[in-house]
Amino acid sequence: MTHSPTDRLRHRLREACAAAGVAVDDRAKLVLAVTLLAEHAGQPSELSTHAGNGRLAVTVRLPGPVGQDHRNALPLLPDAGDSAILTWHLAAGHDAATVPVEDELATREEMLALIARADTITQEQRELKHELAETNSGVLAMYVELEERDEQLRQAHAVIFRELEDALRPPPPHVDAFDLAVHYAPSEPDSPTGGDLYDWFVLPDGNVHITLVDAVGHGVTSTRHALTVTHAIRTLALEGHPLHDLIARAAGTLATIEPGLMATVLLVRLDPVTGDVAVANGSHPRPVLVTAEGDTELLVPSIVGRGIGFPDPGNGSLVSRTLAAGDLLLLYTDGLTESRKNHQEGEARLLAAMPRHAGEPTATIPSALAAEMHDIVLHADDTVIIAIKRRPATISP
Repeated sequence: MTHSPTDRLRHRLREACAAAGVAVDDRAKLVLAVTLLAEHAGQPSELSTHAGNGRLAVTVRLPGPVGQDHRNALPLLPDAGDSAILTWHLAAGHDAATVPVEDELATREEMLALIARADTITQEQRELKHELAETNSGVLAMYVELEERDEQLRQAHAVIFRELEDALRPPPPHVDAFDLAVHYAPSEPDSPTGGDLYDWFVLPDGNVHITLVDAVGHGVTSTRHALTVTHAIRTLALEGHPLHDLIARAAGTLATIEPGLMATVLLVRLDPVTGDVAVANGSHPRPVLVTAEGDTELLVPSIVGRGIGFPDPGNGSLVSRTLAAGDLLLLYTDGLTESRKNHQEGEARLLAAMPRHAGEPTATIPSALAAEMHDIVLHADDTVIIAIKRRPATISP
């Protein structure tokens, strides 16, 4: 795989921070700041680092000067100095760590740190508002500080959301045997993330793994919980643990890290060679299969499983099918079927709508179904829809 100069710059920063023992949240802000500068410059930048006396010095030499407004907008402010040479000094001395081999895993780790920081700012804002309601003295000063905290929170969220777009909504992996498409719609237009997240990637054996998560809760906290679940599942899957064991293992791991986390989980494993599909369900809405002939089926496990954070978590049994050419499998979160506050009615409407759209190009199916199912919205919720269609076999000449 060819890495861009910006990718190599990020990797060097992560290695230097790990060796010096820089806290992951400081590393995350530094990596994001340098990335924004490099992308703005549009040309390769020179990087040098030096660790000593409990500090890590990072210097970036850019092709041209950086305006003060641009410097002030960075998530981690550099030292004062030459506008074309920016230097940061970060506290070091934590235990040296190893950066994840995959840059995507490192990015997810940094995103979790940034989201945790945003949670802290939100809590500070809530406490400040409470203090403002409790006292009559210093009202003006507290109001000014509250406004400053609000602006800091808005800026922090904006930075996080821009960087999270690719990490939270990865593009479909390239698989010759399947067409894959996704549609995501937040419950609130001004909040681009929620508790509904997905992850998909190709395993070392060539099979495709898909994770769909709906974390209980709202706002940034639910996003953090959902990202924690997808990260744990990805790590376990890449370690080679079997599909039927992933939900229970992830639940056991996360019980001590995030004791209050609750989420429904759907796992799908696709074999590009045979078309075989296996589904592990933990309290999640059931996938729908539409054959090329127009027959529909809800993939219901013989033993119903439970999600992460629920009693006795894990999938009760796997559901296995073999997709023929033209067969369509739909995965979704409950925002698709509960817009009218009636899950059974929504499920019945989905089963009726699927054959009408199954013959359309795969890329348009999720959005078309969302538009039809959300014609009346009495209950707004985040919605993720993933369409999987098996392509006809390619015959070599």
